[in-house]
Amino acid sequence: MIQFRPVERLHGSTRILLSLILLAAPAFTQVQTISEPVHEQLLNGLRVLMWPQAGVQDVTLKLRIHSGAAFDLAGKNGEMSLLGDILFPDPATIEFFTEEMSGKLDVNTDHDSITITMQGRAGELERIVEILRNAVVTPQITPDIVARQRDRRIKIVKDTSVSPMMVADRAIAARFFGDYPYGRPATGTPEDLGRVERADLLLARERFLNPNNATLTIFGGIEKNRTMRALRQLLGSWRKSEQVVPATFRQPPIPDLRTLIINGPADQTAEVRLAARGTTRSDKAYFAAAVLTLIARARWQALSPELSGKQFFVRHEAHVLPGLFVMGASIDSKSAAAVIGSAKKVIESLEYGPPTAAELEQAKNELLVQFSNKLAKPETLIDVWLDSDTFRLPAIAEQMQDLRSVSAGDVQTIAARLFKDKPVASIVLGNAQQLKAGLEGRVQTEVMGEIVAPGPTTPETKPEMKPAPKPNTASKP
Repeated sequence: MIQFRPVERLHGSTRILLSLILLAAPAFTQVQTISEPVHEQLLNGLRVLMWPQAGVQDVTLKLRIHSGAAFDLAGKNGEMSLLGDILFPDPATIEFFTEEMSGKLDVNTDHDSITITMQGRAGELERIVEILRNAVVTPQITPDIVARQRDRRIKIVKDTSVSPMMVADRAIAARFFGDYPYGRPATGTPEDLGRVERADLLLARERFLNPNNATLTIFGGIEKNRTMRALRQLLGSWRKSEQVVPATFRQPPIPDLRTLIINGPADQTAEVRLAARGTTRSDKAYFAAAVLTLIARARWQALSPELSGKQFFVRHEAHVLPGLFVMGASIDSKSAAAVIGSAKKVIESLEYGPPTAAELEQAKNELLVQFSNKLAKPETLIDVWLDSDTFRLPAIAEQMQDLRSVSAGDVQTIAARLFKDKPVASIVLGNAQQLKAGLEGRVQTEVMGEIVAPGPTTPETKPEMKPAPKPNTASKP
């Protein structure tokens, strides 16, 4: 079993920041006070969260539809993103926000949701809500608009510069999930978008674009009674659906465990990705998995001199349904085998032993700083509350407490759950000829495009390793 030294002490500036946030009670009390919104709900089921800020001249509205690209129809990837585009088909509407109101209008679609962001002057609140009403209550899904917006989105997807890092991220998701929703890009592909028809969008609107499947947040210079009056008048007629469509999909197949080599730029660089199944965002072990990612990152860096001066990451992509635990790096092609090998050793070390007290403390402190920073800024504060609704999370204070209470046993438990006898997929993007020569004899490989016999779909046999003693702190059930 690999042994790791305790993580070194934090740098002075980082230590001071942590002390200010974690030890200064007045500062924390202020964050908690700012983060608590006024809760309301319309008769049609639309949840409303408001943060009135006296004296503020601007206002930010965010409407979150709690269904996203995961619900794209088979063979029509990008359907929900196209629905988001169609909500505001007139360029004059966007110009109104950017030029006349010095604000912005944006629609973002990911796998779990569609989020509309509208920023403008607080005195124009009724006008902003009216524009929102026209988009979600009476969307213009006409044949002409569908054709125009579909062509526009196809052009954007084709013209968007896709970096090797993005290609590798998409490749590992597809390698692990196959045709499962999280294995497809939320933005769509030109081929799939070309198959999306008006009837598909009308069906998606009927199933998902409903007030009882949405949450509206409003932050800025507003007054509660005036705001609620405008919402009842303009959004009260938004028709409630009989039933919210749940996120239930057929489970993805077991991924091929060979390292997939993808031919990319003909230089000396390569993108490496390894992935295992993650948790849901609502999982009680979510914060233990978040701590796990930071510990894995620190161990990988300590174990791999090849990562020095290179871009690398470990992240946990949680969704409504279980997502991915991903390790990735941009490295020299000749280092690919060593980096893949060290990543697997890190996974094994996490699976068979608890983190040290120093590792646990540093990871938790870093996450607490990140969480506190989100609560201190209006834009990210709103996102925290919207995520709570999308993923049906407990109260913010309870989430903070869940993070603080993560133990070494919790981290070891989630590591065993994610990695023990579970598949780990891997891909390498770069010069295929160089990569194949460097990986041959060290890991099993498959070159994209080559016709070969199917590879293994069960986890590789690992050397027998004795479990490390359990920590004194009891883990959660």
